[in-house]
Amino acid sequence: MIRLTRAHRLILCGGIAALLFLTGLGRPALWEPDEGRYAEIAREMVARRDFVTPHNDWVPYFEKPPLVYWAAAASLRVFGRNEFAVRLQAALFSIGQVVLTGALGEAMFGAAAGLLAAIALALSPLFFAFARFATPDPALAFWITGAIAAFFAASRAPDIGRGAGRFWMVAAAGMLALGTLAKGPVALVLGGGIALAWLIFQQRQHDALRVPWIACGAVYLAITAPWFVIAARRNPGFLEFFFIHEHFRRYLADTEHGWGPWFFFPVVVSGTWPWFCFVPAGILAIRRKGTAAVSRGALSFLLIWFGLIFIFFSIPRSKLGEYILPGLPPLAIIAGCGMASLDVIDSAKVRRLLGWLVGLNGALALAVTATATSALERRIDSALVTDALIATFALLIGSAAGYLIVRGRPNHPALTLTPLTVGVLVLLAAGIKAREDGAPMFSYRSLARAIAPTTAKGCLLASYRHQVQSLPFYTGTRELLVDYQGELAPFGQNGDARDTFIATNARLSMLWSSNACVVLVANRNDISQLIRLLKPTPSVIGCEGKKFALYNGVLSPWMRLPSECRSGIPALPP
Repeated sequence: MIRLTRAHRLILCGGIAALLFLTGLGRPALWEPDEGRYAEIAREMVARRDFVTPHNDWVPYFEKPPLVYWAAAASLRVFGRNEFAVRLQAALFSIGQVVLTGALGEAMFGAAAGLLAAIALALSPLFFAFARFATPDPALAFWITGAIAAFFAASRAPDIGRGAGRFWMVAAAGMLALGTLAKGPVALVLGGGIALAWLIFQQRQHDALRVPWIACGAVYLAITAPWFVIAARRNPGFLEFFFIHEHFRRYLADTEHGWGPWFFFPVVVSGTWPWFCFVPAGILAIRRKGTAAVSRGALSFLLIWFGLIFIFFSIPRSKLGEYILPGLPPLAIIAGCGMASLDVIDSAKVRRLLGWLVGLNGALALAVTATATSALERRIDSALVTDALIATFALLIGSAAGYLIVRGRPNHPALTLTPLTVGVLVLLAAGIKAREDGAPMFSYRSLARAIAPTTAKGCLLASYRHQVQSLPFYTGTRELLVDYQGELAPFGQNGDARDTFIATNARLSMLWSSNACVVLVANRNDISQLIRLLKPTPSVIGCEGKKFALYNGVLSPWMRLPSECRSGIPALPP
């Protein structure tokens, strides 16, 4: 029988994660607005050869630091302008986080717990979704996980300030610095807060005095300071906007993504389902592991890690589901320990646990079926309904099969978990298909393809009262923003950023009637107004979802309008 070494197990974890996250990564269209925004910023870094000041549609954009943009820009240089290149950084950081979780779980509780923790994290629906989604959050989660794991390794050394302890503390500082460059000082706040809180809980606060603060501070500043200094020199007011407005004020504001403090309860449970069900078993299993120093401190370490991240992001009203990604590894490790301990848990308790899981999945399947019936009656996309039904019933069948195995052959983790894992894989595959089936509601790749031949010939591209973030990326040209009041508006008065904005309908009308070739993207509800405003009368050359592309030129044969674009649009030319 082949015995896997620790290195082999971690390579296996990375290989499984790579297969999950890289397969079909570039197939779905960019999701609006986030993926389109981050893709375009990276494209403009390459086009402008400016890797200091991020630009979105040629407007300076300082909401996020540049590390993820740098990674995406490098990928674009290698793989070309496509969705795979944009998402690759998120997939790679997520693969790395799976490997780190497996390594830390193994160091705490053994090989089986580490391997199962890595699998549970990789197959958690929320983690899986954002491993295939181009945002900075997987990068932040990776660097925070790495820093916390390095700190835990330092805490096990004989002296946290010397030898191996010093090495791991300096490594943790370097990872927090890279996390700061990925998404801001939140990395330092969370990483440092978790470490300090655990030391105090363990009554080891004296170890905080032994941390090599000078070395750690020097490494942190050596990595972070150069970009901040150069960006501040080139862009007056940058530091005040980045630190005060974007991080301090935005943390306290309630004007964006406003949710109550309960928000992350359903996000965490559904985002880690069904593995969350094994967390209680994991806590009991860890507490039964005796008096070993690692076992005593590891559970409190994991709970503090998850708890502080959960509380920190629950406080502001502005929150999104992906913010909790740095808090998923500790839950995965605890769940992995619970799954690894199924063979030593009383058979009746295992059957009870699986029975509850079957019951909850059954209730979910009934709820989805009822919702699906209502959706079909309201003529909602049947493909999305089918995807939801496949996902929920796969999970139900997988958990039911695991329960039947437990009844027939108790205390066998591999046989118990295999059908559940297969069910989760089907669920995730249905989620990927649902993302593609729902593309017209959240992405505009088809619309961009209809527009691209005109912009390739030099036509101007404009959007009316909104910004379609992905259009500049797909078409390779600037998107003029007409009567626009969004997030870029306050930053459009400097340099050539002014050229991005058309302030009034009168200016649009003048541009439209000039000799310039113009394509204007507008919402369906604005079409009637624009037909009255613009002369010559616009022609529609493409549509997707609620967006329509209007053209002021003569239609060519390749501009033949799909029939679905005429639905509900008055006064279109023949």
